[in-house]
Amino acid sequence: MNKLQQIALTKMRGVGHKTARSLLAHCGTVEHIFDMNEKELLEIPHIKPPAIHAIVSRSYMEDAEKELAFIEKHNIETLWIEDTNYPWRLRQCEDAPLLLYYRGNANLNASRMISVVGTRNATDYGKRLCQELMTELQDLHIQVVSGLAYGIDVQAHRLAVMQGIPTIGVLGHGLDRIYPAAHRDIASRMLAHGGLLTEYPSGTRPDKLNFPARNRIIAGLSDVTIVVEAAQKGGALITAEIANSYNRDVCAFPGGVHQPYSAGCNYLIKTNRAHLIRHADDLLYLLGWDRPAPSVKHQQLQLPIPALTKDEQRVYDILQENDQLHIDVLLELLSWPMSKLAIILLEMEMNNVLISLPGKIYKSL
Repeated sequence: MNKLQQIALTKMRGVGHKTARSLLAHCGTVEHIFDMNEKELLEIPHIKPPAIHAIVSRSYMEDAEKELAFIEKHNIETLWIEDTNYPWRLRQCEDAPLLLYYRGNANLNASRMISVVGTRNATDYGKRLCQELMTELQDLHIQVVSGLAYGIDVQAHRLAVMQGIPTIGVLGHGLDRIYPAAHRDIASRMLAHGGLLTEYPSGTRPDKLNFPARNRIIAGLSDVTIVVEAAQKGGALITAEIANSYNRDVCAFPGGVHQPYSAGCNYLIKTNRAHLIRHADDLLYLLGWDRPAPSVKHQQLQLPIPALTKDEQRVYDILQENDQLHIDVLLELLSWPMSKLAIILLEMEMNNVLISLPGKIYKSL
C-alpha cells in the first residue's frame, strides 16, 4: 500500500509540492496522512480546504492504481524522497521531487556525478568541446547527467555511451514516451548504459513549463554543472542558475566574443557564476578529485547501427574505411550533387550513425 499512497500523494489536485511536504513534515509518514480524518487535517497549519478535500475524497486513488500497474508492467523503479536509494544530492535541495520514476542501471548515488548542458543549436565548436571532454572523462569514474534535448544534451549522452560512461537523461514528461522522438534510439541505448529519470507520471506530455522544472533535477543530481555552449538566454543558463542556488559548482567553456552561442558561457564566467574550464584536468582541480590509477584500456563501445538505406550504407562504408573525411572528398568519391549528400549526412547524424566535426569533416560512429 505504501507505494500506492506515495503515487497518490503526488497526483492529488490541490496538493502541490509545498503542501505535500508540509503534510509529510506534520504527519511523519505518507501512511499517516491517509489515516487522518477531515477534522485532524483541519488542525494542520497552512493546509487549505482544497487539499483537505482531495485527501478525504480519495478521488485520486483510481489514477494512482493505474500508474502503479503501469510502472510494474514496465519495470519502472520509484524513488521516494525518504528511501535510501533516492539521490542524496537531490534530497538536499529544498524543492526536490517527492517521487521519481526511473529506468536504468546507473547508480544515482555514484561518487562522481556531473551535468553537461548547452544550447540546442550546437555549433562545430561546441560539438568538438563535448567530444574532447567525454574522451577525457572515460577513465575518471564519472557519471554524466543531461536532458536528452537537441544539441549539446544529446551529444553528451551519445558520446558518453560510446566511451562506456554511464549517462542519465532527465525527462520533462512521463516514461511512456521519448521527446524528441528522434532521440528514441539513443534513449534505448542509455537504458543499458545509464538510465532515464523523471518526476512526471505516465501520460504527462512534454509541455513547455515542464522543462525549467526538469532542469532543477539535472542540477540537483550533480556535484557540478558544466555548460559547454550556450546563448545569452536558454535552458542551459537556467540550469546553471539553479545549480548556483543549490551552492553547487558551475563550469563553462569560454568561446569567441562574437559567437552568439558562446555568449551565455562568457557571461557566466564574466559574472563569476561559473568557473572557466578548458578540459577534464580543470574539472579535477576544481573539485579536488584524484585521477584514478590507470586501468587496462578498454575499447569504445560499438553501438548497433540502425538500418541504413542503400545510399546511407555507401557513405557509412566510405567513412569506415577512411576514419573521417571532408565533405568535398565525399562528394568526389560519390559523384553526387551536394544537395543529395547534405540531406543524407543530416539524416545519418540525426540517427547517430555519424558526427560532424569542425571544418565540414564527417566521422562514422
